[in-house]
Amino acid sequence: MSVDSFETGRSETRTRKVALWVLLRANRWVLTGAIALAVFALLVSFSRVGLTPLGTIVENQNGVSYLFSAFIGTIVTGTSIVVMLNQLVLSQELGAFGDQRERMENSMAARRDVETAIDDGVSPPEPAAFLFDLASAIEARAEALEAAVRHEGDEMHRGDVIEYARELAHDARQIQENVENAEFGTFDVVWSALNFEYSHKIHAGRKLRGDVGDSLSEEARDHLDGTITLLILFSPVREHFKTLYFQWDLIELSRALLYIAVPALVVMAILNMYVDAAALPGATLGVDDLVWITSAGFVVGISPFVVFTVYVLRIATVVKRTLAIGSFVLQTTERSVERPRRDDDER
Repeated sequence: MSVDSFETGRSETRTRKVALWVLLRANRWVLTGAIALAVFALLVSFSRVGLTPLGTIVENQNGVSYLFSAFIGTIVTGTSIVVMLNQLVLSQELGAFGDQRERMENSMAARRDVETAIDDGVSPPEPAAFLFDLASAIEARAEALEAAVRHEGDEMHRGDVIEYARELAHDARQIQENVENAEFGTFDVVWSALNFEYSHKIHAGRKLRGDVGDSLSEEARDHLDGTITLLILFSPVREHFKTLYFQWDLIELSRALLYIAVPALVVMAILNMYVDAAALPGATLGVDDLVWITSAGFVVGISPFVVFTVYVLRIATVVKRTLAIGSFVLQTTERSVERPRRDDDER
């Protein structure tokens, strides 16, 4: 199954892959710059389509002051979002001593469960290395399962198990390749975890266990059960890393908004106080200088909202596509279970 399918259970079209790359993988600052440049180009181009000249509008209606004074209030109000986001993140970190101790104990208990399942003495503390070890254990179990069933059982059922094991081992290797040099804080670690279709694999493994488990040797059943156990453990690991990344991303968003808000306010104040129809009487490349400066000022004014949009779009996309935990799959997929036959169907 394609690594790019991202929990859909089917291969993505090229258009969908591009959309996912823009929403999830693209650098947020580069995407912000691209959107700002597109808005700037659109505003400038409209000065060439025969509409009322901007200089006339500014002279008769004081358009610059009307436009940019509104931005000042909006940007100041919008910075309250920063406070809200920081409170959201901090609320997860604040707590009494007993609460913090319980969090620590739960975290260590979960880590020991994974270490027991992957037969690792002490798992690494870094998220990327931890995910690498878990994926390595899944790959090893899948390869052991394939080796155990290669010369046993019904040929058709043996082929189903081998296909399942090979696909699982391939996808586990993909995770290892993606996170080998990844650093938490970038989207690579989270992307690798999200891109692993564990829900489908849990369902497929449990279905194989129920359909052909009796025809397998005890060794093969143990490997299949161990594989399912590792996949089940993968779920809370992925959700934990996803939660940590969301907190990280919200902090980065808060800092970005604070960095942009003050310069944007200064630019809005300058345009509001010192620019009118007579301030820039010339033209550059056939476009009035007033159009250039006001278009650039508008882009600066909306830049905090563009930054907010590109960050929230990624978070919202991840949340929507990973709402279900465990073996539930919310995306549209080809049904893997045949519709039960009714008596009427035989007539």
